[in-house]
Amino acid sequence: MARQPRITFIGAGSTVFMKNIVGDVLQRPALSEATIALMDINPQRLEESAIVVNKLIATLGVKAKAETYTDQRRALQGADFVVVAFQIGGYEPCTVTDFEIPKKFGLRQTIADTLGVGGIMRGLRTVPHLWKICEDMMAVCPRAIMLQYVNPMAINTWAIAEKYPEIRQVGLCHSVQGTAMELAHDLDIPYEEIRYRSAGINHMAFFLEFEHRQKDGSYRSLYPDLVRAYREGRAPKPGWNPRCPNKVRYEMLTRLGYFVTESSEHFAEYTPYFIKEGREDLIEKFGIPLDEYPKRCIEQIDRWKAQAAEYRSADRIEVKQSKEYASSIINSVWTGEPSVIYGNQRNNGCITSLPTDCAAEVPCLVDHNGIQPTFIGDLPPQLTALIRTNINVQELTVRALISENREHIYHAAMMDPHTSAELDLDQIWSLVDDLLIAHRDWLPEWTQNPTLQKKAS
Repeated sequence: MARQPRITFIGAGSTVFMKNIVGDVLQRPALSEATIALMDINPQRLEESAIVVNKLIATLGVKAKAETYTDQRRALQGADFVVVAFQIGGYEPCTVTDFEIPKKFGLRQTIADTLGVGGIMRGLRTVPHLWKICEDMMAVCPRAIMLQYVNPMAINTWAIAEKYPEIRQVGLCHSVQGTAMELAHDLDIPYEEIRYRSAGINHMAFFLEFEHRQKDGSYRSLYPDLVRAYREGRAPKPGWNPRCPNKVRYEMLTRLGYFVTESSEHFAEYTPYFIKEGREDLIEKFGIPLDEYPKRCIEQIDRWKAQAAEYRSADRIEVKQSKEYASSIINSVWTGEPSVIYGNQRNNGCITSLPTDCAAEVPCLVDHNGIQPTFIGDLPPQLTALIRTNINVQELTVRALISENREHIYHAAMMDPHTSAELDLDQIWSLVDDLLIAHRDWLPEWTQNPTLQKKAS
């Protein structure tokens, strides 16, 4: 009997996300007998996830099996694929801290999970745990592929490539395909008729081409249509979240000539143009959803409580195909059937206008050989320039982690586009001090200054 894949899910307590990934995997014939190893440090969430997976297996009528672990290395033993999805420090206390302390300095944020002082702190909390997974993988499943769904994606991917270059890894996000679907909807064009090519870094990649297939088989650029629809007030159309009208990206399209692949609420805090003290007119004009991420966290927690009860009592769990890339990657590597995904890996010259060692997001071919990023060349200079402002923050955060040099944490905050547009140097230093003290139980020891600790206590 042919060997079946073993897929380990670290952070399986992210039950809804885990359900989507496992549901996708089990609907693929070549993967339907896989072993799903679920690992989480929260026994209750782990048990809930195991119930969901077993009901998925029963609903689909497949021969897969689920195993549960609270020990990470045991869960990774013999894995072929490792899906990682967790949030160190959770909504409380860490996300709340990342919003409330900056607010005292007059620094307002929307999502704070990728860049800015919130993204820097999340990176410092998260990377050491990802490195521990890499260490365990090197010991018990060195050829496994890590499918990493954790923010801050670019900082994480860069830090893993820097310290564990042998690990086969890819950072995954659904912003590219998700945005393409949104734009097709805005223009009333079937998504299946769209062709696109995107490149950049995670959360700041741009559609270099965005085209519509014509009846004669040729393709026409949709950029003029998007600009026209925005200027005439026909786009963006209302989306899934009424708090997020998505105007920032359309405005940037008119300035840069290209559409960015991450949402307006994210993009507003990656740049210095939209969130400004005393400029409530900008907040209103572009519909900037300040403090959006904490609101989502509260809604997700409430939604999950209701869903968990529903899943416990349900005999069957309906499975819809999600837009995540994980099952496509696993299927292609396992069977050799090729696919193309958008993934984050070490740049290595794929985008020639960006640093070699940064984490780039480009189209990747996937087959028996694994995940192979494709060559892009130079990006348009205005895109390169804007992306570099974000890479500066990512690089200094990674340098801080690799060298254990806490000064680079301050340098990263100092270079952040939004933070530096709002705060002076003394404020930035004080803000970082306060965040490091507040997060001390979640951060590596080297991030702490003994003098400040005495002052804090």
